[in-house]
Amino acid sequence: MFDRIDHIGIAVPELEPALELWRDGLGMALSHREVVDEQGVEAALLDVGENHVELLAPLGPETAVGKFLSKRGPGLHHVAYQVHDIDEALESVKRQGLALIDQQPRIGIRNSRVAFINPSATGRVLVELVEPAPAGHGADGAAADGAAALATKEQS
Repeated sequence: MFDRIDHIGIAVPELEPALELWRDGLGMALSHREVVDEQGVEAALLDVGENHVELLAPLGPETAVGKFLSKRGPGLHHVAYQVHDIDEALESVKRQGLALIDQQPRIGIRNSRVAFINPSATGRVLVELVEPAPAGHGADGAAADGAAALATKEQS
């Protein structure tokens, strides 16, 4: 079902200090940066081979990532797996009896289609499924996502 790990999401209090560590200190190239107002985050994707580290910084303390940071502090937020067909992947997850957060895919950054598996079904790990947008529609094989909107609810 999974083609590869797409990215690892990391919640951080502020993006610039995190970029100093991950980009400048660890040498990961910044490939995309975007404010996602509707999810209350600024996200940055850093290259690691064909995969990414996604840094998620809250736009305020009342946002889902802000609440996540307040409760848990900075660190691993989610693991995202790339899938060829997200509708098929969601059906497969449903057949396995795993609890879903998203019954239907939604649009993520770069026009990817994303959905989340409830951490209660995956050992308290927030899992994201990512189907990249077709070439020429904002995709490059990686997707920043809607995980920020889920941080507090699903991992509580």
